[in-house]
Amino acid sequence: MYTSGNIPKGAFLLPLTLFLIVPLLPLLRNFMQPSPNTDASSNLETKETKKCNIFSGNWVPYPQQPYYSNQTCPFILDQLNCIKNGRPDRDFLKLRWKPHDCELPLFDATQFLELVRGKSIAFVGDSMGRNQLESLLCLINTVARPEDITAKHTSYDDIFFRWWFVADYNFTVTTLWSPFLVKFNDSDPSGRAYYSATKLYLDEADEAWSSKIKNFDYVVFSTGQWFFRPLTFYERGQVVGCQKCQNSTELNFYGYKKAFQTAFRTLRNVEGFKGVAFLVSHSPEHFENGAWNEGGSCNRTKPFSLEERGVYESGDIVKALHEIQVEEFNAARENGLRFGLIDVTDAMAMRADGHPSRFKPGNKNVNDCVHWCLPGAVDTWNEFLLYLMKLEGQKHNNML
Repeated sequence: MYTSGNIPKGAFLLPLTLFLIVPLLPLLRNFMQPSPNTDASSNLETKETKKCNIFSGNWVPYPQQPYYSNQTCPFILDQLNCIKNGRPDRDFLKLRWKPHDCELPLFDATQFLELVRGKSIAFVGDSMGRNQLESLLCLINTVARPEDITAKHTSYDDIFFRWWFVADYNFTVTTLWSPFLVKFNDSDPSGRAYYSATKLYLDEADEAWSSKIKNFDYVVFSTGQWFFRPLTFYERGQVVGCQKCQNSTELNFYGYKKAFQTAFRTLRNVEGFKGVAFLVSHSPEHFENGAWNEGGSCNRTKPFSLEERGVYESGDIVKALHEIQVEEFNAARENGLRFGLIDVTDAMAMRADGHPSRFKPGNKNVNDCVHWCLPGAVDTWNEFLLYLMKLEGQKHNNML
């Protein structure tokens, strides 16, 4: 049986009712190798790309307006619409991620849409993936309006499974809800039974995504927060362990590791899948003075400094989750997947100022220090995404 290690008191998961970097140049060297014929219009210089780790940097003042606002983008979930919900400060909108050794290009919506013309992208995972997807819809909307075509794919209105189509570019975007990536059975189908154990079948991929992924050109995986709850682990139909079980408050990462192994193995074995996959690394929460259910809050209006981030990231939880993801990412790459790592951990660990906090609908006594305001720091994830998509395209074309 797999048992548990201790977890700091405040590192509990924000429940679904709220709705849901370490320099990695050696890990990205192969993925970020540009074509020797790089076009100037790509905004990527070959010499710079070779030495650039876009995930190692700092947040710097940026006086320009955000790409969009809560008034110009209709795709922002109320939970993440911090300005609409009364957040009074705006400094969190006036920062931009600056890599130490190069420039991260601004998100160019036209360039992105040309890159994905006639293609499709799926965001697979939990509400952090949904957070990034809504950012992308807002960014795209500055050029071409995405149309909600969910009704063509499902008979009911479900925020967890949604589809959009950009007609001018024949581009499809979808979100496939799969909080564990593997098959699970919750005592409450809505996922609100936070204190009762969820059954996790670690050797079976969740069909919510595995049965739909074959024809997608890009797949973005993002998950992690749901692994903090009570879990019972199954393999080959048998119980092999548990987490926070039998009156224990302990946590281990066995299920987290096995879930990624199963997901990546399944993706590799999907017959006919020829797309590119991306893994978004763990996005840290920032509860202070208690966990989410103990009055914890995130009231900062400035990001952590580099020094403060170092102290924050030294915690066992952030380090362990990140190390597991990087390890499984490397294994998947070695096994032949076209795979990129969007390593947001380092950058987002600093952004304790970027969460909805109490500026959200519903219970004001429960803060959201997990998700990210829109517009806001999460828009950087899509700058990373576009950068890596262009690099993968250069590499692929150079191999033809």
